[in-house]
Amino acid sequence: MRIVVISDSHGHGSVIDRIIRREQNADAIVFLGDVTRDIEDFTYEYDDKKFYIVSGNCDFLSDYPYCLTVDFGGTKVFITHGHTLGVKGGIGGLLQAAKQQECQIALYGHTHVSDIKYVDGIHVINPGSCARSRDGGNSYAIIDIRDNGILPSIVRI
Repeated sequence: MRIVVISDSHGHGSVIDRIIRREQNADAIVFLGDVTRDIEDFTYEYDDKKFYIVSGNCDFLSDYPYCLTVDFGGTKVFITHGHTLGVKGGIGGLLQAAKQQECQIALYGHTHVSDIKYVDGIHVINPGSCARSRDGGNSYAIIDIRDNGILPSIVRI
């Protein structure tokens, strides 16, 4: 299974379209918030993909939740923008929430800085921002979940 993880588009929906077109073989698209309306139309256009969307701190009128837990073929994934868990100050709250849900993967955005870590048995992944990076290049993440393991990677746009 291949999951594409996108975050922090901030009004640049065309970037999301380019990412989805580039990643045609993805099974699921995860959007980590800021701005959810950027991805909503694509949920109809790409009806062959499953979309999972959470609200961020800039999603004032959004009906999407702040956190989701999704089972991708036996691999539990905790999905959040991260602002409600204080991720700009560290990932402790994120790890605690993911552990409470017995997740093997924790996804977050908000910082606009891409990062992949493996902490306490959990793959912790921030795709960075697809439109307003703070680490030198706009990006998104790909997670391949296979029988022999989990392989996350950051893709620069």
